Amino acid sequence: MDGSLKPRATLALCTLLLISLLLIYFLSEKNPSASITDKLYRSKPPSAIHESRDELEAALEGASMANKTVIIAVVNRAYTEGDKPMFDIFLDGFWLGEDTRQLANHLLIVAVDQTAFERCMFLRLHCYMLKTDGGDDFVDEKVYMSEDFIKMMWLRTRFLGDVLRRGYNFIFTDTDVLWLRNPFPRLTLNETVDLQISVDRFDGDQWSQTNPLNTGFYMIKSNNKTIALFDEWYMQRNTSVGMKEQDVLVELMHKGVFKRLGLGVRFLDTIYFSGFCQDSRDSNVVSTVHANCCRTIRAKVNDLINVVHDWKRFRDPSDNKTMDFIWSNHLACQNSWT
Repeated sequence: MDGSLKPRATLALCTLLLISLLLIYFLSEKNPSASITDKLYRSKPPSAIHESRDELEAALEGASMANKTVIIAVVNRAYTEGDKPMFDIFLDGFWLGEDTRQLANHLLIVAVDQTAFERCMFLRLHCYMLKTDGGDDFVDEKVYMSEDFIKMMWLRTRFLGDVLRRGYNFIFTDTDVLWLRNPFPRLTLNETVDLQISVDRFDGDQWSQTNPLNTGFYMIKSNNKTIALFDEWYMQRNTSVGMKEQDVLVELMHKGVFKRLGLGVRFLDTIYFSGFCQDSRDSNVVSTVHANCCRTIRAKVNDLINVVHDWKRFRDPSDNKTMDFIWSNHLACQNSWT
């Protein structure tokens, strides 16, 4: 009886050894240098690996450049609807612009309603759903300076302050800004500059606080100074009734907050970062065009489509270049105030 057990034990031991060798082979065949522990860990689903991160952190990390910089835009349903939605025109800029397509890989779309979020996911972009307070509804168009418009601007400010506190630098861009060229070469990396912000009209001095700043496009670094700015800025919302967040920031600037916090602030020349308030003087160098000085989405869409046509005409090698290039008039936006 003892003699008959020995062959069986030997066979069982050989079978176990063979299974072990096969397991080692299959776990290491794709990457021979990887350990078995590494292979087992990497085989877990992403949700198991990253379960400790919250949704915003995951979204920021997914869109981030190597230096923890992201491009952020906020969208609601009103910007995704219509025959040619504002959101689509915004994305057209990245497709049609010079050296801009790869920047879409670092674009985080922040949706304030389900429709905008689903549209973003359908386009396979980096998307984040921003939860709103209580009964606030930001689905429909919020007309410039209406109560809901002001609420949405403060919601945006609070969110962007949270991004800074997480250690991310960012370019914030409204979706009514066309990116015609990669703006990064026109943005300084000087360590003393914390905030670079667009203006409605450039007064000729990039450091002058007489420039009428516009929060529709800016680049900001994450540090203690900028976090303190956003904290102080957001705290003003309840004592600034009837004022949009941009007006409050201007007021803080004139009260000396930038200087008190030691912020280096650069105001961007409209030759590079232009808008409907003041067209770029040189189409050969312009990076962005903002549909500012405009009241409604319909008017913005109409005039931004004209900008797209102007840009295509400018880029067309067969077009007659003997005459100076002139931007189309922004008639729809001019008439939106009447």
